[in-house]
Amino acid sequence: MTDIKQILEFAQSIARSAGAIMVTELLKHGGPESHYKFAGTELVTEADIKVDKLICDAIRHQFPGHLILAEESAPDLAGLSQIAAPLWIIDPIDGTVNYAHDHGQSAVSIAYIEHGQVQCGVVFNPFAHEMFYATRGQGAFLNGAPIHVAQKTHIKRALFATGFPYEKDNLAPLVKRLAVMLDNCADLRRLGSAALDICWVAMGRLDIYYENLSVWDFAAAQLIAQEAGASYGHFQPVPAGVNPVFHNKNILVSNAELYEQARRLLQQADSA
Repeated sequence: MTDIKQILEFAQSIARSAGAIMVTELLKHGGPESHYKFAGTELVTEADIKVDKLICDAIRHQFPGHLILAEESAPDLAGLSQIAAPLWIIDPIDGTVNYAHDHGQSAVSIAYIEHGQVQCGVVFNPFAHEMFYATRGQGAFLNGAPIHVAQKTHIKRALFATGFPYEKDNLAPLVKRLAVMLDNCADLRRLGSAALDICWVAMGRLDIYYENLSVWDFAAAQLIAQEAGASYGHFQPVPAGVNPVFHNKNILVSNAELYEQARRLLQQADSA
């Protein structure tokens, strides 16, 4: 296996460099230049493209034999579950809409995978100066300090987060889930960055998170949550032949006690 300490130091270094680009681009007059992908509804900024290039170029230079899956550079998802070679999964800016509106809740996400398991994850918010990171079996950290999932046991006291897709043509099932969770939890937070939402569960700012995502949104954060003691999984069955590490539907993250309660509620909503 590749030296994971070296991988972590490298990932943190390029995350900081990427964060510097995010900050610089945002400070430009008028904010970062942006457009919509494929004339659709998903926003992308010039900073996304610059950060994507910075990270991918650095990986190719440092680890020329490694594969890269990055959101803004024509990702190929075919056969992802069968890839055994060293793989990097990158989200140059998770929370692009937040970023473009200067909300400060956005982050660089970098995951390193070997043999179908995330071995190292880094999520960096340059606006809050918060570096979340983990390596497998070594715990999770925020700016060097260990972090742990909250220990609430009553879902009525739980603060949960979720999100919604850019495309709005099939919202009804998501609204059912939201209604059930609002009825049974303390309150909702809608923060706009899946990677940071999951990291916030990992360090106790949130108690539950669920959503359908893209793999680059959660690849790094899932390891950070698991290493912080969270239960990470899916509240509906994972399709046969798909590695749960990469499955992007029905993701659920919380502590073990709340996980089972939330799983039952979300299944109830889906069957209603």
